Amino acid sequence: MGGTRLIRELPLPLPEGAEPTAAPQRIPRAERVWVNRNLKLSSIAWVGFDMDYTLAVYDQAKMDSLQVDETVRRLVARGYPAPLSDAAYDHRFPIRGLLVDKRLGNVLKMNRFKVVRRGYHGLSPIPKETLRELYTHTRIRPHTPRYHWTDTLFSLAEVTAYSAIVEALERRGESVDYARLFQDVRESIDEAHRDGTVYARVLSDPAAYLVRDPHLAETLHKLRSSGKRLFLLTNSPASYTLRVMDFLLGGALPEYATFQQYFDVVIVAAQKPSWFQEDRPLFERRGESLSPVDGPLERGRLYEGGSLSAFERHLGAPGSGVLYVGDHIFGDVLRSKKDSAWRTALVVPELGAELEAHERCSTEVARQRSLDERRDNLEDELRFYQARIKELRRGDGAGESATAGNAAGAHRADEQLRLKAAIARIRGELRAVREEHGRLGELVARTFHPYWGSLLKQDNELSSFGQQVEAYADLYVRRVSCLRHYSPVQFFRSPNDLMPHEL
Repeated sequence: MGGTRLIRELPLPLPEGAEPTAAPQRIPRAERVWVNRNLKLSSIAWVGFDMDYTLAVYDQAKMDSLQVDETVRRLVARGYPAPLSDAAYDHRFPIRGLLVDKRLGNVLKMNRFKVVRRGYHGLSPIPKETLRELYTHTRIRPHTPRYHWTDTLFSLAEVTAYSAIVEALERRGESVDYARLFQDVRESIDEAHRDGTVYARVLSDPAAYLVRDPHLAETLHKLRSSGKRLFLLTNSPASYTLRVMDFLLGGALPEYATFQQYFDVVIVAAQKPSWFQEDRPLFERRGESLSPVDGPLERGRLYEGGSLSAFERHLGAPGSGVLYVGDHIFGDVLRSKKDSAWRTALVVPELGAELEAHERCSTEVARQRSLDERRDNLEDELRFYQARIKELRRGDGAGESATAGNAAGAHRADEQLRLKAAIARIRGELRAVREEHGRLGELVARTFHPYWGSLLKQDNELSSFGQQVEAYADLYVRRVSCLRHYSPVQFFRSPNDLMPHEL
């Protein structure tokens, strides 16, 4: 046989017992990673994480209640009416992506084109006619002093307090300086964080405010085991970060004696988003002392401050080899996308409720789509009949004898009557289609959220928040541990990006 090699071929199909006995199970929708832009995890060397609302998931209702209580207490101390302490504060009211009009005291939701579709004054809905009058004829500039953009989960408490206080003060018949009130609300919340009150309350009972994800440790371990290096980059102060991360990861896996062993670098008090833009020194924190960092960054040490440029020099990896995971559209995702080549993943805790609502109203959404198709067909018919009437009128009696003209005229008159009847019928059907579509739209919106509808959509458009998720997040997930379902070399592929003419 010499150098000949005997090759055994397997018969196809595989013999009985060699094929899988069950169909592969898909990852539950709430646990999936959703993709806006292609991303190969195999090209990622470093994975970084924010802490608050990214690794540390908070009980939103309890955090909002804590912040509102502290805000109102401080407002009363500033001279606001004492009965505000007994006012009703609905923590379900706000969502992310709302715009506060500080001049008029309104809270607004826009679509991707900055068109206002929903709004409240206090807790009362603003009629659509009023919204059109106030916000349609003048271009809204969300980043001017008149407006405040609500893009973090921490800032929801501001809108809860502000809207309820506007409602309460106006019911008392008091004149409200809406801009001053909002400034006082913001200053009061900031003070509650700055003086440590909020941090102290959370740390006094972490289990009451923090939701410990049982899969977080294994997710980080899986990434590390694949050769990726991890870092923590948070704005929270050192003492708070150490306590929170120890609660989340301490003792979770025997391979890691402390939470710091999960990360190659830990940076606290980063002051994002300016961290991405300003060149500031990096310090090592040891207890209460800070010392400038001259040499390489080391695992197990605690660093404070710094900047993107200095950090990238340490990483030794191209910016495109870094994936940063955060919850804040501006501070974590937009700024890192604009000022670096880092890839981005956005944590959207509300995504579970969004997916659940989407499934609950799937029948109504399908009906809306069929109504859209029916409306388009009716409008085509309407255009045809209207054009036909115009043709008949243009040719009325031209070049005909009297007798022939009388006969033709009668025929045209009969034809016009039939066309007018068809047009009346179509217009009636269109009204019915629009009314049913509107009713379904309100039902769908209430399925998502009792005040604002979907977080990511507004009618058939992306909401302003949804547009930012699409524009700046390569990936988005409900929580960090969704990554555990995927290989560390997963190729995340975005869906086909179709333009209207391709649908």
